[in-house]
Amino acid sequence: MLDTDKKKVTISVKANPEDKAQAAEIFDHLGLNLSTAINIFIKKSIAEGGLPFEVKDSFYSEANQAELNRRFKKLANGQEVHSHQLLDHEDE
Repeated sequence: MLDTDKKKVTISVKANPEDKAQAAEIFDHLGLNLSTAINIFIKKSIAEGGLPFEVKDSFYSEANQAELNRRFKKLANGQEVHSHQLLDHEDE
């Protein structure tokens, strides 16, 4: 039996409208619609036994940790530390 012959279910997903539009544009350039792209994600997640990509917080990147350590050393030595965003940090 072909996959297209199987009964389908509807999944409802909430997303930011701008994110949805950007993702739909990317998928369109790949010749996919949003539904097909999400189904690919689901199939790949099943095949991988988890998310098909690494999920990590950039705060814990080597560059940020090195910057934090540099600032802690400055503070420990009584030097002034200026406030600004850490490396790899994006405004939300």
